[in-house]
Amino acid sequence: MPAITVDNLTKSYGQTLALDDLSFDVEEGEVFGFLGPNGAGKSTTINVLLDFVRPTAGQVQVLGLDAQAHSREIRSRTGVLPEGYQAYNRLTGRQHLEFAIESKGVDDDPEALLERVDLADAIDKKAGGYSKGMSQRLMLAMALVGEPDLLILDEPSTGLDPNGAREMREIVREENERGATVFFSSHIMEQVEAVCDRVGILREGEMVAVDSVEGLRDSVSGGEALRVTVDRIDDDALHAVRSLPDVSDAAVESENPPTIAVQVDGSKTAVLSTLEDHGIEVEDFSTTEASLDDVFQSYTTGVQA
Repeated sequence: MPAITVDNLTKSYGQTLALDDLSFDVEEGEVFGFLGPNGAGKSTTINVLLDFVRPTAGQVQVLGLDAQAHSREIRSRTGVLPEGYQAYNRLTGRQHLEFAIESKGVDDDPEALLERVDLADAIDKKAGGYSKGMSQRLMLAMALVGEPDLLILDEPSTGLDPNGAREMREIVREENERGATVFFSSHIMEQVEAVCDRVGILREGEMVAVDSVEGLRDSVSGGEALRVTVDRIDDDALHAVRSLPDVSDAAVESENPPTIAVQVDGSKTAVLSTLEDHGIEVEDFSTTEASLDDVFQSYTTGVQA
């Protein structure tokens, strides 16, 4: 049974359509990346999963339970790091954790949790003196209380420096290895690519793609980018490369040194051979796969590459 099932979910705010007939599954035990630009509907979807917002139409199940009828049980088994949540300035880090522990009815150790997010030194400092990154670490520690079956992380790297973001990703992997399902919502492609098994891309309230990172890369036509440094640029040779059946585009990337960028979904050798057949000396070449950023731009702008 999937950890999350969303069927034909629609949410309107007056005349504004936030979610439009949205359907997807998150498998139990996977790290699912929920990727989309700001305003795409990611936070609205999370609010429906947690029954903070009621859908206009459609059905949602979380951990095998109806999200509206069993919201209290779902929340008891879920750890949430919400976007933009503000800590209570007058409470210490320890008090925040004690509140979360009491709310979940568990006996976790606040010091161990804050140690895990590298915040143990500030455990008895009031959160009003925390930096944005420290507050984000505190919220992550609260989400980990009770070893939840499901972690919902909404823009979890907000405010974190590169080391903090790396530590957050390590915690996500550890929680997943423990058996937790992780729903990882972000608009930062690198974070999603680093930890997620599958990725769903949301655009204007609609799911436009769901696949593994590799599958999404393969879905963007044009394949790999082949960059070839040559001794000179020749228009006839460039035209011949563009005419190859596996080449979708070829263009001059640089005049100094002369470099040609080729989008090729097939044999790179054919490209190099064609250049050499036209008297062009190949001095160097490299290949680069389509990044998740390329995929993201392709799907969220509505124009396939």
